[in-house]
Amino acid sequence: MDYTKKPFYLTVEDMRWVEDTFSSMTLDEKLNQVLVDMLWNDPPKKVASQQKMLQLGGYRYNNMSAEKLWEQNNAIQKSSKIPALIAANIEAGGNGAVSGGTKLGEAIACAATGDTNSAYYMGYYGCKEAVAVGRNWTFAPVVDIDVNWRNCVIPMRCFGCDPDTVLNMSLAYMRGTKDAGIACCMKHFPGDGCDERDQHLVTTCNDRTCDEWDATYGKVYRGMIEAGVPSVMVGHITLPSYSRAFCPDIHDSEIMPATIAPELLQGLLRGKLGFNGLIITDATHMVGITSRLRRRDFIPRMLMSGCDMILYYRNHEEDVGYLKEALKDGRLTMERLDEAVHTVLAFKASMKLHEKQRAGLLVPPKQNLNVIGCDEHKKKAAQIIDQSITLVKNSRSQLPLDPKKHERIIIYTVQSGGLTTWIRNIAFGGKRSQPSELLAEELKAKGFKPTVYKINFLKYLSPHGVNGKKALAELSVAQYTQKYDAAIVLCNVGSFSTTNERSLHWTIPMGPEIPWYASEIPTIGISVAHPFHLIDLAMVPTYVNTYNSSREAIRQTVAKLMGESAFKGNSPVHAFCDRWDTKL
Repeated sequence: MDYTKKPFYLTVEDMRWVEDTFSSMTLDEKLNQVLVDMLWNDPPKKVASQQKMLQLGGYRYNNMSAEKLWEQNNAIQKSSKIPALIAANIEAGGNGAVSGGTKLGEAIACAATGDTNSAYYMGYYGCKEAVAVGRNWTFAPVVDIDVNWRNCVIPMRCFGCDPDTVLNMSLAYMRGTKDAGIACCMKHFPGDGCDERDQHLVTTCNDRTCDEWDATYGKVYRGMIEAGVPSVMVGHITLPSYSRAFCPDIHDSEIMPATIAPELLQGLLRGKLGFNGLIITDATHMVGITSRLRRRDFIPRMLMSGCDMILYYRNHEEDVGYLKEALKDGRLTMERLDEAVHTVLAFKASMKLHEKQRAGLLVPPKQNLNVIGCDEHKKKAAQIIDQSITLVKNSRSQLPLDPKKHERIIIYTVQSGGLTTWIRNIAFGGKRSQPSELLAEELKAKGFKPTVYKINFLKYLSPHGVNGKKALAELSVAQYTQKYDAAIVLCNVGSFSTTNERSLHWTIPMGPEIPWYASEIPTIGISVAHPFHLIDLAMVPTYVNTYNSSREAIRQTVAKLMGESAFKGNSPVHAFCDRWDTKL
């Protein structure tokens, strides 16, 4: 690797710092430099003590208040001999870096605007807020492509299904992060979005042929690399076509996720694509990797295959022990470890962290925290919302809603978890405002009389389960149509990493929430998260994707439903789910 070239462009002085720092490091310091830890609301004194003892290369943290994060990150840098990388997922704005940070818009919302400036400001404003709390690295943009609408991991997080859109939006995001003073990390090589499963739970597969991959994912990676992206996160995702192309005699059982596949990291990413930056693994506790090899084997194999940093150790002493064991028996060479350490130091030097450390500027002054959630950022977020909300379907011309014609609106809610969520909310006594409640408030402010449907499960409980027929029969069709003028089905489903989930889960079988009423009264489906619910709501004649569950998004959606504001978004994904009947 040549650190004086793209993407690092190190000067003679930078290289001198890299070499001087490297030559002074012990084996333990080298091993710790390639590790990134996950902090979870740890007090600054504890963090400082750990960093003084271990001198880890980097950290990723759980969101806290701005002041607490500033204190935590300040403690990390003051305790570091070598400046630390401090990362977070700035995938939608400052909300990924700090509690109270501005959500500028999910990647899919930025793509729905059709304006790359949306992605630029998502990166720029989001990273300005991240810089204020002492962050210097963003694990974004998500350059995956939504090839398979059944995918449950990236529908909100990526820029859609078109490679050109994904590339252009990703390039704009990267410009924003650079202008804000942060290094970005594109993910998840070799590309998520083909498999409907989640690599948190199982090893997933990118099943494109070499030619198909080159024309889609490869096009995006090539474009980002040519533009100088400094780092890439590798997913626990297999790419069988290229594994076989580089290793013709490979058996199916030997095809491994990219994090431990040297043919993909060295042959494809560094070789064919010419990437000269830093490579980091995705999280090592994900079952996409833990199910393939023993931990003592895959931890050193990640480095030997070509990764430069390992995201999260499970137990520090144990994982470092695995690396030392591999150095002794030859499964990891000192040459490869030294190269990884050099790359980590070069990455830091490219951000001038060594100069900032000397000047005492690794963490900005505390007064800079006032940028977080500021009016300028919120105004831009509102503009992105306005430009992104998408009317996917209005096949019966049910819009606009009018409080004179549709005064009495019933709101049904479907959210991740279904009955489990309902029980949890009851058990923990209350919850934060749900999108359905925000929707009711905004409709009421416009002169409607909304009702949020809430089912009493205990009332319909029988020895054989919840009796949906009994709940449904309480109100005749005639009574229902006399009582309500319109219905809205509001969907808030978007979880991943616990289930391979995308579909709607109604609370009880054959219950009153399921859109039997779509043939009786005007019915509108609204998704504030996952954009592919028409597969389950094909009977709903009007459907809207907001890509956002905030009050501002709900307020603007109501205005658009009433015709007070135009729908400006264009779907960046195949929202009809490749079905003819979803368009009816």
